[in-house]
Amino acid sequence: MSAIIKLKFFFEKHGFHVSTRLADALGMRASSVRIFFIYISFVTAGLGFGVYLTLAFWIRLKDLIRAKRTSVFDL
Repeated sequence: MSAIIKLKFFFEKHGFHVSTRLADALGMRASSVRIFFIYISFVTAGLGFGVYLTLAFWIRLKDLIRAKRTSVFDL
């Protein structure tokens, strides 16, 4: 067996076991816990991107409001 397949089996065995134990402790199905983690990962990635876009828009708006004038005659 190649090293990649062994690594895949290792992570599947130990990674899914974490969600299974958490689901048993909470009295839920393991698939619901796994789907929850998938949704949370998308939300956190999207939240960071949304904050980035908001800050970029805010900085751009600030630069448009405060025009840089080099001379008195640029009014």
